Amino acid sequence: MTQKNKNEFNWVDPVFDSIGMTQWAWRVSHRENFKLGKHVEIGSFTMIDAQSGVTIEDEVKIGFGCSILSHSSIDNKDGLVLLKKGCSIGANSVIMPGVEIGEGAIVGSNSLVNRNIPPFEIWFGSPARFKRRIDRE
Repeated sequence: MTQKNKNEFNWVDPVFDSIGMTQWAWRVSHRENFKLGKHVEIGSFTMIDAQSGVTIEDEVKIGFGCSILSHSSIDNKDGLVLLKKGCSIGANSVIMPGVEIGEGAIVGSNSLVNRNIPPFEIWFGSPARFKRRIDRE
C-alpha cells in the first residue's frame, strides 16, 4: 500500500465496552495508560495489559492472540511497552514488561519477547532471538 493509499484508508478508532473489549474482540485493561496510534491493526483475542503503560505508534500490526504485558505479578516486572511505528508482531506472541520494539521490526509468530528489539530487524523464538536485519532499500 502506498503512502497515498494509507492516508485515503478510512481507519476507525476502536470502541471499548465496560471491560475494555473492542468491537474486534481484543481487550485493553487499564485503558488510562494506553496510547494508540492511527492505522493500527490488532488481531482478535489479543490482550493488552497497560497497567504500567503501553504505547502503540502508527501503522503497527499485531497478530491474533497476542499478550502485551506492562506488568507481571509472577516475576514482579513493570515497565512501559513501546511498539514503534510500522513494527509487526506475529500471532500468539508475548511481549513482556519494559520492552521496546523498534520501528519497522518484525517479531515472528509464537515468540516470547523479553528484551528490546532494534529497528528494522527480524526476531523470533522463545525467547525471541535475532534472525537478520531488514533491507530497507
